[in-house]
Amino acid sequence: MNNHRHDAEITGFNLAVRHRPAVAVTAESIDDVAEAVRHAAAHHLPVAVQATGHGAVQPADGAMLILTSRLTELTIDPQARTATIGAGCTWAQVVQAAAPYGLAPLCGSASGVGAVGFTLGGGIGPVARTFGFAADHVRRITVVTPDGQVRTADPGREPDLFWALRGGKGGFGVVTSMTVDLLPLTEVYGGGLFFAAQDAAAALHAYRSWAETLPESVTTSVAMLRLPPLPGLPPPLAGKFTVHLRVACLLGPAESERLLAPMRAVAEPVVDTIGRLPYTQLDAIHSDPVDPMPVVERGGLLRELTGETVEALLAVAGPGRDLPLPVVELRQLGGALAREPKEPNAVGGREAAYALLAIGLPGSDPAAVVSAVSPWATGGTMINFHGAALEPELLGRAWPEGTRRRLAALRRTYDPNNLFRLGHVPPRT
Repeated sequence: MNNHRHDAEITGFNLAVRHRPAVAVTAESIDDVAEAVRHAAAHHLPVAVQATGHGAVQPADGAMLILTSRLTELTIDPQARTATIGAGCTWAQVVQAAAPYGLAPLCGSASGVGAVGFTLGGGIGPVARTFGFAADHVRRITVVTPDGQVRTADPGREPDLFWALRGGKGGFGVVTSMTVDLLPLTEVYGGGLFFAAQDAAAALHAYRSWAETLPESVTTSVAMLRLPPLPGLPPPLAGKFTVHLRVACLLGPAESERLLAPMRAVAEPVVDTIGRLPYTQLDAIHSDPVDPMPVVERGGLLRELTGETVEALLAVAGPGRDLPLPVVELRQLGGALAREPKEPNAVGGREAAYALLAIGLPGSDPAAVVSAVSPWATGGTMINFHGAALEPELLGRAWPEGTRRRLAALRRTYDPNNLFRLGHVPPRT
């Protein structure tokens, strides 16, 4: 076990969050994790966990920071159609390892994100309306709980813990590995259509009507983008405002194009990347940033997307506004996301129609975007899209009332001394 206090060891993807821990431990085994947790308990140090740092929302100042990025053991079982994934693995590693067997995990839109952290918060990926949350497809989890014990959680062992970890995000220990289902997927028909600023209103209003007609074999999202003038970007996008429609169809090319026709008819896209896409290139659908950057986020859930909702979004974040908000995104929910899995879990937000996420630069106010559509909101959030609103009453909105109360009771049971209180952690009350 190596103790480090160097910035290179503790800096994650979100550069807006800078950790100053009392102790930082780079774990190279599950025993390292257990020893670190026991040390934290003995010295009354709060515990924070980081793999890639994509989800960082709170500095681990004065804490025990456990870095799991070196726990990268990965096993594919093609007969069982499962992957056992170490806490340091990114989705890119899992996707590439599963592809030779014609299999794929339910990864996120950016494959550089850590697989475990993504899944503990539910996990919505490019084909989520067809298959549901990533957390719905977890078979087993290995976790070091706050008492320093290594536990295996599955439907038969530690069932309450298994329920809580899948969707409850943090607060129950350090997950060191998980076993997930793999699906027989090798490609999708998908990509993106980018519309110019003058077509923004038409594209968003058309999307609202069009999305309601789609079968659950199609997963979509749409985003208002303000991309910086970077040299690697296509000229129609660099330094411009665009509306980006993202699509993944699990249908043939002809049927997919038939469904896409109404959106293609809105206006001539300035960039069109839609076509047959190997699952190993799924990142091309959202084209999320791959380099670390400082961001602040705020998310919310919508019960409906009306014409008035679209107008409210355009008024607060449309092309006429000069804002430090690179992304304002709507992800269509429903389909398999609305159904409880065979093994129920703590994932929240199943009742919503859309997830809204506003991503800004430090000093911006992404919460203003969420507030602008409050008349159409459910009042809830999804924990992976919640942002840094860490007050207990705000964090609690990430789960339905009954789920939140059960999570609170389990937090008191498994972490009576509240060691795991930093970041996206269910309130204990």
